Amino acid sequence: MEKAGYEKQSFVCYYRKGYAQLRNNRGYCVFYDRKSKRCKIYRLRPQGCQIYPVVYSEEDGVIVDYLCPLGKTVSKNELEKKGKSVVRLLEKIDKEAKARSKASP
Repeated sequence: MEKAGYEKQSFVCYYRKGYAQLRNNRGYCVFYDRKSKRCKIYRLRPQGCQIYPVVYSEEDGVIVDYLCPLGKTVSKNELEKKGKSVVRLLEKIDKEAKARSKASP
C-alpha cells in the first residue's frame, strides 16, 4: 500500500509485542468507505482481507467468522484452502513481530 502512495503510519498501528494491525476509524477499517460501503483499496487489499472471512481462533483454530454477512457462503473446500493461507500468514506475522520486538529497545 505504501507503493500506492499511502503512508504507513496512516494505516498501520502496532500493538502487543510488535504486531501490526490496520488502523480503525470509529470501528471501521481506515480503508472502508461507509458512504459507498466499499473498500477504497480493494485491488490492493492485504492478504488477511483477501482470506477473510476465514480467520484463526485461539480456541477453535481455523474457522469462518460468521459475523461476516458472507460467512455462510464459504464452502468446505474454500475453508480448507484459505485456512492454509491463514496459518502461513500467521507464521509470517509472528516472524515479523519477533524481529520488530527484538529491534525495539
